[in-house]
Amino acid sequence: MKWESLLSLKRFGDTNKRLRVEQDNLRLGFEVDYDRIVFSNAFRSLQDKTQVIPFSKTDFVHTRLTHSLEVSVVGRSIGRIAGKAILDKHPHLQNVLGYQPNDFGAITAAASLAHDIGNPPFGHSGEKAIGHFFSSGKGAQFQSELTQLEYQDLCDFEGNANGLKILTDSLPGTLGGLRLSYATLGTFVKYPKASLPLKPTSHVADKKYGYFQAQASFFKDLADELTLSDQNKYLRHPLAYLVEAADDICYTIIDFEDGINLGWISEDYALEYLINLVRDRIDSKKYAQLVHKPQRLSYLRALAINSLIQDAVRIFLENEPAILAGSFKNALLDKSQYKAQIEDIINLSIRNIYQSKEVVQKEVIGHRAITVLLEHYADAAVRKWQGNARTFDKLILSLVPEGTPIEGKSLYETLLNVSCFVASLSDGKALRMAQDIGS
Repeated sequence: MKWESLLSLKRFGDTNKRLRVEQDNLRLGFEVDYDRIVFSNAFRSLQDKTQVIPFSKTDFVHTRLTHSLEVSVVGRSIGRIAGKAILDKHPHLQNVLGYQPNDFGAITAAASLAHDIGNPPFGHSGEKAIGHFFSSGKGAQFQSELTQLEYQDLCDFEGNANGLKILTDSLPGTLGGLRLSYATLGTFVKYPKASLPLKPTSHVADKKYGYFQAQASFFKDLADELTLSDQNKYLRHPLAYLVEAADDICYTIIDFEDGINLGWISEDYALEYLINLVRDRIDSKKYAQLVHKPQRLSYLRALAINSLIQDAVRIFLENEPAILAGSFKNALLDKSQYKAQIEDIINLSIRNIYQSKEVVQKEVIGHRAITVLLEHYADAAVRKWQGNARTFDKLILSLVPEGTPIEGKSLYETLLNVSCFVASLSDGKALRMAQDIGS
C-alpha cells in the first residue's frame, strides 16, 4: 500500500481525479465527509441507541451518539499527530502532493464519527438478535433459497457492514449514498472481508467482516482505488488502526466512567485503577488541590486518554512498514505498554457493567423486540416481493419511513433490507413498534 493512493479524495461517480493541491483549504474534502455524516439521519438516530446501558434515564450515561462524538475527537488527535510524523517521513506527500497533518486528522475523525452508524438498537445484543432470527428462528426457512454467503450475511449480521451500506448505498436521487471520499470510506472499514470464511487468520482485520454481498462490487472498486487489493484478499487501510484505537480508548475509559457515575463501581476503587494507568504523568501538586472526586475523576480521565493516544501513535509509527505491507496483525492497544492496566479496567467493567443484571434484563427486552419486528416485517416484505402481500402486510409496511428500501431485486436483498431497516431503528422506536404490532 502507498500513502499516495490511501489518501484518495475520489468520490462515487467521479470522472476526473481530485488532487489535494487543488483543494480549498477552507472547505477541505475530508472535512466535508465529517459534515455529511453529522447531518445524516442515520447518525442522528444514534442519540437513542445503546452504548452499554439500554433505556437509561440518567444524564451521565453515554449513548452511541455521544460515544461517536468522543471517538471522533480522539481520532482527530491521533490522526493529526500520526499525520505529522508520516509527512516528516515521506516529505513528498506534503511538498509535492500538498497533504497536511490535519488531513490525516480529518479522515480519521470522519471515519471515527461514523464507526457505529450501522449498529442496531440495543447494542451488540441487537446484532445477535438479528442473526439468531435467521440462524435459529423463523428466518431459517429462507436458507435453501439463498447462497451460502448471502445466508451468512444474515446469520452473522454485522453493524460494520451495515454502516458501509448506509454510507454508500445508492437510492433514487442519492447515488453513492453520502458520497464520502474513498480515503474516509477505506478508513471506516476495519474488517475488509466478506462474511465467509469466518476467521481465516488471526489478523485483527479478519476478526469480523466489513461488507455485505450487496456491496461487494462497490468494495472492490474502493479497494482497487486505495490499493487495498492483494492477490485474493483485501488489506486493512492503515488509518483504520487509528479509528480502532480511538474507539478502544473511549470505551475503555468512558464506559468505566459511566459505571462510576451509576454507582456500579466504587469511586475509590475506580480512582485507584485510573491512577495505575497514569501514575507517571500525574502532577501530584495539582491533583492534591482537587477537592471533589468528580474533579479528580475528570483529571485522571483526561490524563488516561492522552496517555493512550500518545502510546497508540507510537505503536503505529514504529510499525508503519508492517502496517503498509498488511502484515501487522494486532490492534494497536494490544501492543500498548499499558496493556495490563487496560485489561484490569476492562475486566472490572465486564463484571460490574456489561454483565450487570440491569443490562442483561434490558438486553433480553431488546432481543425480543427485534425478533417480533423481524417475524412480521420479513414475512410481509417477502410476500410483497412475491406479489401476494396481504392486507396486514401492506399496513405494517406502510409504517416504514418514506424512502427506506424494503422490497429488493432478489430474496436476499429483500431480507437484507428488512434487517437493515430494523437495525436503523432507535431503541425506543424499536420497542414501541414491537409493542404496537404484538407477538
